[in-house]
Amino acid sequence: MTPLLQIENLSISLPAGGDRALAVDGVSLALNPREIVCVVGESGSGKSTLAHAVLGLLPRGLRIAGGDIRLGELQLAGMPLGELRKVRGKRIAMVFQEPLSALNPLMRCGRQIGEMLRTHGMRDASQVDTRVGELLTSVGLPDHARIADSYPYQLSGGQRQRVMIAMALALEPDILIADEPTTALDVTTQAQILALIKDIQQRKGLAVLFITHDFGVVSEIADRIVVMQGGRVIESGPAQQVLRDPREAYTQSLLAAVPSFRPPPAGEVQPDALLTVRNLRKTYLRKGKWFGPAQQFPAVKGVSFDIRRGETVGLVGESGSGKSTIGRMLAGLVSVDGGEMRLRDADLLAEGAFADPARRRSVQMIFQDPYGSLNPRHTVARILTGGMRRHGMSASAAMGRARELMQLVKLDPSALDRYPHEFSGGQRQRLGFARAIAVTPELIVADEPVSALDVSVQDQVLAMLRQLKRELHLSMLFITHDLRVASQLCDRVIVLKHGEIVEQGPTAQVLESPQHEYTRELIAAVPGRSWK
Repeated sequence: MTPLLQIENLSISLPAGGDRALAVDGVSLALNPREIVCVVGESGSGKSTLAHAVLGLLPRGLRIAGGDIRLGELQLAGMPLGELRKVRGKRIAMVFQEPLSALNPLMRCGRQIGEMLRTHGMRDASQVDTRVGELLTSVGLPDHARIADSYPYQLSGGQRQRVMIAMALALEPDILIADEPTTALDVTTQAQILALIKDIQQRKGLAVLFITHDFGVVSEIADRIVVMQGGRVIESGPAQQVLRDPREAYTQSLLAAVPSFRPPPAGEVQPDALLTVRNLRKTYLRKGKWFGPAQQFPAVKGVSFDIRRGETVGLVGESGSGKSTIGRMLAGLVSVDGGEMRLRDADLLAEGAFADPARRRSVQMIFQDPYGSLNPRHTVARILTGGMRRHGMSASAAMGRARELMQLVKLDPSALDRYPHEFSGGQRQRLGFARAIAVTPELIVADEPVSALDVSVQDQVLAMLRQLKRELHLSMLFITHDLRVASQLCDRVIVLKHGEIVEQGPTAQVLESPQHEYTRELIAAVPGRSWK
């Protein structure tokens, strides 16, 4: 079979002073018609750089140092930009990881899709509108008129990703490149996007180059797998062969790091409740159009639960279920409309409760994006000692405690003088944990702390959390949409839907014998659940 896309001995150079000379080092792969090839590896392996090079989208400072990229008889490596634009969209289309960044925030979604059609020769306005409606419907957006008239920020993550796919398919390309298109999506939305890509690939006869770090996703859709490490291909082959019988130790370690869906034996927790939540309620107001009345959106509807001393409780559900709102209310970051929150005997809803330094230190939060929550202008030392100094600890004692914290989260204390941007994503998340436990809180609220991490880094962070839980007897509310992660870390699980608890209980009981239909839907949507 003649490949549609042939990459041979491709090398892409990095700017001088990096940790290695080449981002992509002598990579060769072929993409055949009607085939899905998954390129997997950790952050920094070169997989996204490889994908971007195909369409000439390398960032400034990176350049092709050698090798070929051929689309049939066309040589794409080194092709002039004017010629390459004729290939983009029409022969090869790309779906990016973060649609909110890739879509123009000031342009309605229908107009953005239509602009691609007009750029490539479709001038009739009614024809363009009809084609936009057809494309949006074909990617599972039947309310296409509303979607077309919406700005990207007005849509959910799954809807935005479908709009991106519709735009990619507008000119009926031969090849679709998907760069981490399901990262950080809810498990049900992720399953829908994967099913959509698979369906379109089969209906349209597309070849798909799928970039991901998630082996659960790979097991669902891949025909062939290419594993990259440090810019090089270290293993490739048919999907089932690589998944079931990997040859290379690196591939074996990546597969071993994928969380199992079978919960470990439950740990011991204290019988008395540390946190008591009863009938918690929160309603947001959405501005109406023009001079219309504001609309009410009930985000949390009478939620009640307890967290015992030393217990980790998982709060799971889709985006919009209210789980992050609950976490932020517990941390005093969002106002509460009604209900009761008590930490031991203290009323967290009493006036000025979180103004009390002792109460503020009792509940600490770890955020999903550590880079956004760590001050980029402060050193790690200042970030870690700031809270301790505010609570009365001397400078020398706080510095000594910071060194202990660095060792506790498996980081070198010599890095205290560095800034957040000098650390990897996994290291920054470890710093987020260190900052949270610096003031010895009674309860930690962790909001999706591992959702965007590579599977191997995620495994390391989860191992660190289990160790901290044992050593420090931490109580934690762990917010996640990843049921695999919840199964490995949480003693109990609470399932949330549209602001209401639909099921809760011990993790093994909820995941192995779910009682509510929504819980069963979430479990069924976990990618690769039957594989591992």
